[in-house]
Amino acid sequence: MADETTNQGIPAPEGASHIIETDYEIGQDNFETQVGPFGLDIHNPVFLISALSIMAFVAYALFAPGSADAVFNGIDPSDTCEAGAFCDLGMRAYLTSNFDWFFLWSANIFVVFCLFLIVSPFGSVRLGGKDAKPDYGYPGWFAMLFAAGMGIGLMFFGVLEPVYYFGTPWGDEPLGVVRPFTEDGALIPENVAAARRMALAATSYHWALHPWAIYAVVALALALFSFNKGLPLTIRSAFYPIFGERVWGWTGHIIDTLAVFATLFGLATSLGFGAQQANAGLEYVYGLPNNVTVQVILIIAITLVALGSVLRGLDGGVKVLSEINMGMALLLLLFVLFAAGAATIMTGFGKGIVAYFQEVIPLSIPHGREDTGYMQGWTAFYWAWWISWSPFVGMFIARVSRGRTVREFVTCVLIIPSLVCVLWMAVFGGAAIEQVIADPAASAVKAQVIDSYNPPLSLFAMLEGLPFAAITSTIGIILVIVFFVTSSDSGSLVIDTITAGGKVDAPVPQRVFWCTFEGLVAIALLIGGGLGALQAMVISTGLPFTVILLLICWAILKGLIQERRNS
Repeated sequence: MADETTNQGIPAPEGASHIIETDYEIGQDNFETQVGPFGLDIHNPVFLISALSIMAFVAYALFAPGSADAVFNGIDPSDTCEAGAFCDLGMRAYLTSNFDWFFLWSANIFVVFCLFLIVSPFGSVRLGGKDAKPDYGYPGWFAMLFAAGMGIGLMFFGVLEPVYYFGTPWGDEPLGVVRPFTEDGALIPENVAAARRMALAATSYHWALHPWAIYAVVALALALFSFNKGLPLTIRSAFYPIFGERVWGWTGHIIDTLAVFATLFGLATSLGFGAQQANAGLEYVYGLPNNVTVQVILIIAITLVALGSVLRGLDGGVKVLSEINMGMALLLLLFVLFAAGAATIMTGFGKGIVAYFQEVIPLSIPHGREDTGYMQGWTAFYWAWWISWSPFVGMFIARVSRGRTVREFVTCVLIIPSLVCVLWMAVFGGAAIEQVIADPAASAVKAQVIDSYNPPLSLFAMLEGLPFAAITSTIGIILVIVFFVTSSDSGSLVIDTITAGGKVDAPVPQRVFWCTFEGLVAIALLIGGGLGALQAMVISTGLPFTVILLLICWAILKGLIQERRNS
């Protein structure tokens, strides 16, 4: 039975208790044709609506960059932000200031829901049926999960976020935030411990339970309804318990189209961050100019590499690159840990975890807060970013997680990656904070993050204060680039699966198309508004998809109740 497949093109459930009977045949709405030597097998109308809309967006941002910048940022392109402050980002500012409460409460619901699944009887349900075996061992599984889920973000924000929170008064007394510097930049020793504690707690909040709960919800829904219920591997399948056969009509078309938009713009934001950081590193180490032109060239070059990975397939492309990159990331982590002082950093790691659990509830409640710069400028953006990434990361995790029990799946996706992310932030951020404390006047990190707020340079400024800076900075650049490649490759796989109506073996040229357009969208957003445009589009697509995720929780519960009832 393990070698059989359902008529939906996925492995047949092994010992599953309840297959959903539906007249829908995967590909029944697809349009198949041959263009020269290339075959196409695309879902109508999801592919057409998604592709045409995105092409129109790219054309608008590229050919009317001034207008696009005004829409995304709401400021004149010649204006600059005050150092360390968030500009009025137009679309982004409007959405985060009006819907911050919705993002925060939704993320809280996802965490509580996942913790409930771990301790509930539903945790014994096995994805793929009671006789299913895991397709991948733990090392390969974790490597693919991290490379797809958090890679570029950890590299970009690992130093930036803890140092920024440490040195900047982003909140006030109710959240325990204190200023560690006087107005003229002198250190206030008695405030250092409290500032460091809160910096690690505030950073951990953004990288621990909440984002991974968002990913776990989508991944579990896709795995459950595909591997146990025999439905296509698309977002719409998770809504079968709610909408029934209507998911194969326009209700499902809208859901899948929103998933494509969210995934593409979430990926484009990460690719934009990666291009800016790689360019900053190349300037810092090798003197290469740092501008949009170079970043566009980087995106084009890296997209070409990602296309090569696409052609090699999941096991020969993403899996191999993910394992190589995770090995390099581990080596860099260990180097920073021991070079910067393992005892001090690990002590800070322990204190950071304690502080996180002490502060997670105050940080999670959106009401009665005065730290709007943190809650709206950081948290609301992060939750929208994670939500926009959730179709991509969720489907990718689902595809490589067959054979796990719900309890094992949710525990591994939720808790273990949270610990690793917090450790990463504690090591890189802790090392950077120690450099700031040791010599504020000479600290490159303080100059780049606190004084001038230059996010892409934060990692390389920290590495400059350690031995072998040129070597480790080069490794950092390589890590950013390879994370870029694996994200682009994985994202094109997921978008292609959605726009092919759930087919996991659609023609490769379609993945090439989406991989190419991921790069084009990132380029268009950089030209049409820079970092603000990237962030604005993430929030605008993440907002409607938050509603979809809340409905998915209900659908998962209905599906698991049915599994338990029929077991």
